[in-house]
Amino acid sequence: MDSVMVQVPVTIKAKLTEKLKTRMLDDLNRNIAQAEREIQQIESDQDRAMKEQGDTPQKQASIRRYFGQEIGKRQNFLAEAQARKEHLEKLALGAEIIQGTLQREVELEIGSDMREIMNVEVLVEDDKIIAIRS
Repeated sequence: MDSVMVQVPVTIKAKLTEKLKTRMLDDLNRNIAQAEREIQQIESDQDRAMKEQGDTPQKQASIRRYFGQEIGKRQNFLAEAQARKEHLEKLALGAEIIQGTLQREVELEIGSDMREIMNVEVLVEDDKIIAIRS
């Protein structure tokens, strides 16, 4: 066997433009607001459950534990989203940010340069490919 077909990752990077930065900040702000609304709703649901079902200390503890876990998930998400927002706000226009990866199929042959095959990036600016690097 002299060759084999394999799938390798391709890193997709975006050049940060004002348009992209605005879109990403808008998405983060929407996600942050949604998480805050969910936390308020869960707290309201917890209060209602405590009034309706919390007639014993065990039930109260169980209710607090359940709703506490749900609130904790949203608070963790909220903290991460706020950290991403702060980081994004500090980034200069023109910075390259990783958007994700895709797979491509390549043929490996004896003598192929693995570094060249594995290190492929696609650079995008305002949804247009502006460079393919290896």
